[in-house]
Amino acid sequence: MDEPILTIEERTAINAGRWFSTLSPSLKHDILRCAYVRRYRDGDLIAARGEPPEEWVACAKGAVRVSSTSISGKQITLTYVEPGIWFGDVAIFDGDRRTHDAYAHGESTTLCVAKADFKKILAAHVELYEALLRLHARRIRQLYGLVEDLNTLPLRARLAKQLLHLVRSYGVPSLSNGSEVRIGLQLAQEELAQLLGASRQRVNQELKSMERDNTIRIEPGGLVVCDREALLRVAEANL
Repeated sequence: MDEPILTIEERTAINAGRWFSTLSPSLKHDILRCAYVRRYRDGDLIAARGEPPEEWVACAKGAVRVSSTSISGKQITLTYVEPGIWFGDVAIFDGDRRTHDAYAHGESTTLCVAKADFKKILAAHVELYEALLRLHARRIRQLYGLVEDLNTLPLRARLAKQLLHLVRSYGVPSLSNGSEVRIGLQLAQEELAQLLGASRQRVNQELKSMERDNTIRIEPGGLVVCDREALLRVAEANL
């Protein structure tokens, strides 16, 4: 499903990425000049665990579901890569094989840079080394934060923080009510539970409680955040 160029919406997502937008114009030009586009249907495999790293990848549309498989064979979702986020550089740097599977979640588009081109850009732009160090430092901080939350925050607060993150990344303003925001990324409660390290039953209970409080609304098409300030209060109550 390869297409030659990004759509305007996809290019905007790449250029507006928090990390990519800080790069110099010449570096961004060289990255985009040798990058190619791949499009996927929901559930398509993007990269498999154990494969050698051949590409540096950015999500341009949809989401990339990063998962692992337990000893019992159950697939566990670890995170979702949102538009504007780059990944795959760690495996290229250390030369080891990919540690997780990556699947398209919904209709998705990626922007890819071949391993050889990635190394040529590194050789031509010392700036990229420094930028990637900043990117890795941010990832480490986020990882420590997730571990801390898992060990110190109750499930309700962790759920509120996760919903706020999804609103920032995939929020779509409601046309009928300006104070409401629909989460565009559709997640099954089991997938949401895996992100939080909790059971689906406990997450369902917390979601129902938030719905009774008129903080969110559960609809067949996904979740609607009715009161973002209430979510913030829940997330910050234990900080």
